[in-house]
Amino acid sequence: MAFSMKIHGKDTPREVIAVCDDYLVGKVLEDKNREIEFTVSSDFYGNEKFEWTDISQIVGNGRNLNLLGNEIVEQSIKAGVIDPENVIEISGIKHAQLYFV
Repeated sequence: MAFSMKIHGKDTPREVIAVCDDYLVGKVLEDKNREIEFTVSSDFYGNEKFEWTDISQIVGNGRNLNLLGNEIVEQSIKAGVIDPENVIEISGIKHAQLYFV
C-alpha cells in the first residue's frame, strides 16, 4: 500500500508529519453525528507516494503526527508508535494524532 506524506515546519519545534493512505487524497470524510466534515487535502498530506519501508523511521521518530487511513494507523500501531486507545474513526477511516509539547 502507498502512503502520501508531507512534513510541515521541517526541523522546527512545530514540525508536523502528516501521512495518509494514498487513496484518500481528495476524498471527503464526514461524520454527521460529530459534525465532522473535511477534505483530505494534498496541501496537507502531500502528493508524493511512499511505501511503509520508506517512511517507517520518519513516523517512528516523529514527535508530532497526524495519521489518516486504516493502513497507516495499523502500521503505526504495530510499530508501537500509536496506542490503539487513541484512535478514532471518521466514516470508517481510522485517524490518530500524536503531539508532544
